[in-house]
Amino acid sequence: MKLTLQEQLLKSGLVSAAKAKSAKSDKRKQTQQQRKNKIEVIDEAKDLAHKAQTEKIERDRDLNQIRQQKEEQKQLAAQIKQMIDLNKLPRDADGLVYNFTDDNKVKRLYVSEDMRDHIAVGRLAIVKLGSVYEVVSPEVALKIQSRDTASVIVLNDPDKASNIADDPYADFKVPDDLIW
Repeated sequence: MKLTLQEQLLKSGLVSAAKAKSAKSDKRKQTQQQRKNKIEVIDEAKDLAHKAQTEKIERDRDLNQIRQQKEEQKQLAAQIKQMIDLNKLPRDADGLVYNFTDDNKVKRLYVSEDMRDHIAVGRLAIVKLGSVYEVVSPEVALKIQSRDTASVIVLNDPDKASNIADDPYADFKVPDDLIW
């Protein structure tokens, strides 16, 4: 059988029997007085423990929210990668150069002449997957753009391309050797 702390102190001789009896009676008187006067004793240790527990719950909630946001970003990136991989169009390595800007830098992509014309009028779009650029249809580019706008590099508006008929310079022919 285990001994109480008071009994252990008595046994070891650190406390006298009179002091132990006095402490026990003082404690009993104090509890009777509290019950009689209905006084609540504020337990600082319980308050600190409760405060620490609420802070821990709040911190855990914040960490879970951050973890959840990272998981959502990973899922969006995986969806974008899958859409690009499934819908990319084959490019012509021996074709013409299509120049475009990405992050204030001029990039180039080798595509066929037909594909270059389709990109210019908005029937095709250029998207970025990591450091690689791919050509996809505008419908796929719009789906990618709804998930991440930075992934869509070139998506020309087909309505602007139809306004070419209103172009005042339409009568002037562009030389064949002039390619931007």
